[in-house]
Amino acid sequence: MGTTVANTYLESLLAGQSHLSASPLAWLNWLRAEAVDRISSLTVPTTRDEEWRFTDLSPLTKISLQPVPRRVQLPAAEIERYMLPESVARLVFIDGIYAPELSVTETDKGVTVQNLAAVVAHTAALESQLGKHVAFHDNVFAALNTAFLHDGALIIVPHDTVLERPLHLLFIATQSAAIYPRCLLLAGARSAVTLVEDYMTITDNAYLNDAVTEIVVADGARVEHVRVQREAASAFHIASCAVSLARASCYRSVSVTLGARLSRYDLNVTLHADSAECMVDGLTLIGGQQLADTHTCIDHAQPHGVSRQLHKCIAGGASHAVFNGKILVRQDAQLTDSTQSSRNLLLSGRAHADIKPQLEIFADNVKCAHGATVGQLDDEELFYLKSRGMTEDAARNLLTYAFGAEIIDRIPIVSLRQRLEEAVQITVQP
Repeated sequence: MGTTVANTYLESLLAGQSHLSASPLAWLNWLRAEAVDRISSLTVPTTRDEEWRFTDLSPLTKISLQPVPRRVQLPAAEIERYMLPESVARLVFIDGIYAPELSVTETDKGVTVQNLAAVVAHTAALESQLGKHVAFHDNVFAALNTAFLHDGALIIVPHDTVLERPLHLLFIATQSAAIYPRCLLLAGARSAVTLVEDYMTITDNAYLNDAVTEIVVADGARVEHVRVQREAASAFHIASCAVSLARASCYRSVSVTLGARLSRYDLNVTLHADSAECMVDGLTLIGGQQLADTHTCIDHAQPHGVSRQLHKCIAGGASHAVFNGKILVRQDAQLTDSTQSSRNLLLSGRAHADIKPQLEIFADNVKCAHGATVGQLDDEELFYLKSRGMTEDAARNLLTYAFGAEIIDRIPIVSLRQRLEEAVQITVQP
């Protein structure tokens, strides 16, 4: 991809930014302007960039996309099947635009669940945290998201507040457009919350979901984060999530990738203080010509940190899975305990996976391990199941389900877990 083509593409994406309504918050207008200015110095990544060498974005640059000028009206009945009965509150965004009539924002414990564009309180917290964790100075897609920052999810959980029921963010794509979902979660000291970040579609058209999520977990707080991506088969999904962990805090993530022609998810977790913990699990289930790229970085900056990561991928057809998992242990992060495992199941001879686990350790008193495997369904297991009367397809489905179920079972919401179990059981055609 030539520089001129890439720059022209970025200019086309920015074409409608000047028409974005100004915010009453001066610092937010400045943040948008800074992002616009930064984009002029950036380019679309190519396979010549080390962090993108397996992911070719040239198909995306051939599609002209803009944010939608107005929101499509969807009846509640049309999206009812995607709602979670367990949730205590819900924010719904259609093509990136907030849908108040489909949302439920009232909670009984003083938790803020609100559209960013309507915020009149908490401005000091917003100014100090929004755009501070997912850096856009060297990330063109984070910069684009920030340049178009308007609607988005704001969740603030007060200190010592425990929410037993989850909060649901539902992002729905309905047409060919550039969509910029945004989320900021601030979990106060000793609080606990479960967040479901859910991307789905009711269109077969090509579109871009360029998402940014920032999560700040204060001392002793606990955040469970479930992320589900089930975009259209022709869609592009590029997302960044950054998590900041304070002393003795805990972050647990389960990410499931099912959709999109091309998807990329960057997750960066920083253990900023001692005794922080994180558990990061992921499942990718792809087929056909899909490409799914997952990049993670767990940064141990202080001592006594604990991290666990398990990423699984099931790839069929001629699909391509990419996993790059980095664990960084800084010099002051003594007594770190970290493990990482990447396990990949290829259902056909045309599917392939590029796996790159990384350990960078600068401390001398740590316990760290990583491993990666790539394989196919076991012929002996298939033979055994078929000898018990199962068809070839049924046996393959059962073994595929068993491989992915370990991750699905870690989702704490029953209704969502059941829906995803059904998706995993669908045969990925070889």
